[in-house]
Parts: sequence; structure tokens; C-alpha cells
Amino acid sequence: MMRLLPAPQGPALRDIHLPPAPPWWPPAPGWWLLAALGLVLLGIGVWLSLRARKRRQRRARILAEVDALAARHAADAQALAAGLHQLLRRVARTADPAAARLSGEAWRATLARVPVDAPTLQRLFTLERAMYRPQPYDTHAMLDAVRRWLRSALAPRRRRLRRA
Repeated sequence: MMRLLPAPQGPALRDIHLPPAPPWWPPAPGWWLLAALGLVLLGIGVWLSLRARKRRQRRARILAEVDALAARHAADAQALAAGLHQLLRRVARTADPAAARLSGEAWRATLARVPVDAPTLQRLFTLERAMYRPQPYDTHAMLDAVRRWLRSALAPRRRRLRRA
């Protein structure tokens, strides 16, 4: 027969028990860093969207000014040409402050820096002559050329560079 050994007489051991679950607050440092990064990215996103909105509003105001000039000077083509020329200079001055004083070939080079097609540029080159010489010109085509140039000049830089 088998002999049973007596049970050992040592300390009574308890079973393994788990520590309490970690509390949900305060979060670990990694979560704080993630929250800070999220807030920074949210701030940058808001800033970029506000900047883009201001740019769109400015562009819409300038294009509306072309329509206002066309309505104001519908009967006077020479005054319309002067108003459009002044508007082009104001917009060109935002990219190059010296554009307000340029004339002749230097002004044409400033206009040509904006990527538009050749017929549009040729029409804009005749704008200066139309200001000083009372000769008939196609005002609708001139207005379209000015709008095309303004849209391209006021477009975001990355798009202008891609087209160039």
C-alpha cells in the first residue's frame, strides 16, 4: 500500500491576486502629448482655413471691382481702360512693390510673369494705349482678359507654379 505523506506544516500561502485597475484620470503622459499635438494641429488647421477664406474673399472683392468698373464706365471706354489699368497695377503691386512705377517693357514683363495665354497678354498690352488714345476696342474681350489675368495672379502660389 501506498503511504501518504503528511501535509507540510509551513506558512499558509494565499493565491496570486492582481493589482487594482489603473484609474482613468489623470491620463498617462503620452496621452497628454497626444492631446497637445492634436490641439496644435487643430489650431494650424483653423489658421490655414481662415487664411484661405480671407484670400477667397479678397479675390471675390477684386473680381467684383472689375464688374463695378464695367458698370460705372459702360459709356466711356477710355475711363474703363484707365480703371482696369489701375486695378491691374494695384494687384501687381502686391507681388512686386515696384510695379506701381513701371512702364513700357518693364510693365509688360510684370504682366507676363503671371501665367496666362498669349492672346490675353496681347489684349492687356493694348490696355495702356486704350487709356490715352480714344480708339475703339472690344471692351468685353478686355474685361475677360483682365479677369483671366486677375484669377491667375490671385491663385494660390502652388497652383501658379504648377502651371508655369
